[in-house]
Amino acid sequence: MKSPSQKFFINGQSGKLEVILAGLDSEHRRGLAVIAHPHPLYGGTMDNKVVFTLFKAALELGLIAVKFNFRGVGKSEGVYGEGAGEVEDVITVVTTIRDQFREYLDNTILLLAGFSFGGAIQARAAQQLNPDTLLMVAPSVDHFSTSPVITDVRRLIIIHGDKDRIVSLETILDWVTPRELPIIVVPGAEHFFHGKLHILRRIVLDSCRS
Repeated sequence: MKSPSQKFFINGQSGKLEVILAGLDSEHRRGLAVIAHPHPLYGGTMDNKVVFTLFKAALELGLIAVKFNFRGVGKSEGVYGEGAGEVEDVITVVTTIRDQFREYLDNTILLLAGFSFGGAIQARAAQQLNPDTLLMVAPSVDHFSTSPVITDVRRLIIIHGDKDRIVSLETILDWVTPRELPIIVVPGAEHFFHGKLHILRRIVLDSCRS
């Protein structure tokens, strides 16, 4: 699905944040999706292919899709915020987009999505933003002391590959089991879903349309 995108900057706590937005032209806008990228210190940017897949899926779902670079990444100002700063970035992006595009977003749903580090950050941001949907792909919960997912999220989706060697499936199972959270496992998928992005896209679309 092609949709004109626009790149701009918004004012964050540590300077300007680089943002890409698409989907304003949708005739049946259902809400807003904000997608967070992998770890800033290990090459993570909003141009990551998993982030791109989630961004495009959000557009197919009729959402206004937003991806952005965390502080210190790409053209975003500032330096790595040890996780807490990146949670601030998500909250700033969501609140600013909602205000700036208010006429498109009145009384619509919010989907927070993130890959790897971005998934862990979105779990934290959800505590304050109360999204309708929280989507985490291979969230790096082993690297951060991630708060339990808020109980009033209407839809929680966790997707992981059984061949992930960066964030092991065992680690995710240890995290979700005591919280009684469901997980979708993709057989043969490693951390970056090489050769499995089409499956990831289909899971996201099917899960969010149900």
